Amino acid sequence: MVATSQPLAAQAGLRVLQQGGNAVDAAIATAAALTVVEPTSNGIGGDLFALVWADGQLHGLNASGAAPAALSLDALQERHGGLLPRHGWTPITVPGAVRGWADLHARFGRLDFAQVLAPAGEYAEEGYPLSPVLAGNWARAAQIYRRLNLPELAEWFRTFAPDGFTPAPGALWRSPAHARTLRTIAETHGAAFYEGDLAAQIDAHARAEGGLLRAADLAAHRSEWVTPIHTDWDGHRVYEIPPNGQGIAALIALNVLRDLPLPGRWDDPDSLHLQIEAMKRGFLDAHRFVADPRQVPVDVAGLLSEANAQSHRAHLGERAHDPSTHAPSTGGTVYLATADEAGGMVSLIQSNYMGFGSGVVVPGTGIALHNRGHNFHTDPAHPNALAPGKRPYHTIIPGFLARTDGTPVGPFGVMGGFMQPQGHLQVVLNTVRYGMNPQQALDAPRWQWLDGTRIEVEQALGESLTRELLRRGHSVTVQPDAGSFGRGQMIRRHPETGVLEGGTESRTDGHIAVW
Repeated sequence: MVATSQPLAAQAGLRVLQQGGNAVDAAIATAAALTVVEPTSNGIGGDLFALVWADGQLHGLNASGAAPAALSLDALQERHGGLLPRHGWTPITVPGAVRGWADLHARFGRLDFAQVLAPAGEYAEEGYPLSPVLAGNWARAAQIYRRLNLPELAEWFRTFAPDGFTPAPGALWRSPAHARTLRTIAETHGAAFYEGDLAAQIDAHARAEGGLLRAADLAAHRSEWVTPIHTDWDGHRVYEIPPNGQGIAALIALNVLRDLPLPGRWDDPDSLHLQIEAMKRGFLDAHRFVADPRQVPVDVAGLLSEANAQSHRAHLGERAHDPSTHAPSTGGTVYLATADEAGGMVSLIQSNYMGFGSGVVVPGTGIALHNRGHNFHTDPAHPNALAPGKRPYHTIIPGFLARTDGTPVGPFGVMGGFMQPQGHLQVVLNTVRYGMNPQQALDAPRWQWLDGTRIEVEQALGESLTRELLRRGHSVTVQPDAGSFGRGQMIRRHPETGVLEGGTESRTDGHIAVW
């Protein structure tokens, strides 16, 4: 089974499974295809995280990149008066996705790497029709970039908005340059991106336009195999990637809720109120402490301790509280889940951030570079302060669910910037506490905390529940558009029969491909 946000990408993963590949091969094929068929949310120039169930245990991969050696707070002050821009060269960090594909394949892959990347290259070479949500996101990005009118965006328009192309459902788009890049990556097992021809092209483009990313930064990049972190909740174990990712925020919120009288219905206003209040506490810790642990120690055990959960519970009451932190609602991410016949499963997420990312595209390659550096803090005393060679606080987080006896249940994820831990919390509770199947758990109406007492809710939550949240002191905005509430997928494996059960929500062009 392959579940993701774009039907053609899911079919790429399924094709690899049918050719004898395993869940990891399928995940890489799907991820590579998503850079072609959903460039509005990810690309070859982005980052990646993965959780892999293989050989009876869960493995974690952090394939996020660091700030270039020349990017510092002093450089930021000189270039932008100390402010971190969203677009252009400054927020670009080293892209980790390609090395992530290569490292996943080297450790767990079964098929030849070129065979795994072949479907993505074919989509780029031959073209494909845009799906509806994809087309809407593409059109919005084009409008934003036209308004910005930055010289660094010129190649983006040549690649993603060439003459005669209007992003609309059914419009055909192709990128032969993207196809050539994917073939080069396949032939070199990703090495060309970090130490070969592609690295040289990235370096040359950066130098020509005043960017700070260099070939030496790319050559120094390595993925990191990490031990997943977890918390137990109602007979289940919820896994996340450790910092520099924000998955710990969802685990802290679950810990806060563990000893609270959570009502038995998902649509009980008391349940929603407690979830929102607990999530605020999770974000409070994440925004204070999450950083690159290679440079700044992060006390994961302390943050996930019962003592910390108890201290947070003291701040919860019948009225909404202001935790004095906020969760910006920007994002742009793809998620995928795969499962094979032997029990292998993958939870993988990759992103360019804020749609197409920085807006910078390397000429002749189709490589759209991300803007993850925008998540750094500009206060030098903050753990997540910008520094050369440092990875930023990262929003993208794959999830995995197991039972406390060690039996795997399966991968899950929700895309969308700072919505992601909030989506994880809601999907886990819908599954574990409220007994929903994957499709129900993903489709259930959602809330999103923004800052202070401000929240957004989907219109489908209903007038009655919205009034009850208002009565509890929440400042509620009802959003008719589901675009800001994340887009997720989930796969569950039955522990006795091995039957797979999947879901992909209606907020995206998603698809579940099965065989």
